Amino acid sequence: MPEPLTDVSDRYSLDNIVRGIADDLLALREGKISVRDAQARALLAKQYMNGVRLVLNARNSLENSAKPAAPLAPPAP
Repeated sequence: MPEPLTDVSDRYSLDNIVRGIADDLLALREGKISVRDAQARALLAKQYMNGVRLVLNARNSLENSAKPAAPLAPPAP
């Protein structure tokens, strides 16, 4: 059964990543960071999100192809 969206968000700190990207954009607009710094931070965030996407896709693929486990045989007397 797929994990609820809030669990995925919490597990990978997606709220923090998105908040950080937004903060970086504001800092760039205010002149607190350079364009080069903003680009580097955006590339790091992109790689992080790509990693999360790969993990979720792999898990979905495994879950979709998984077969139910056979029932356990009762223990021998």
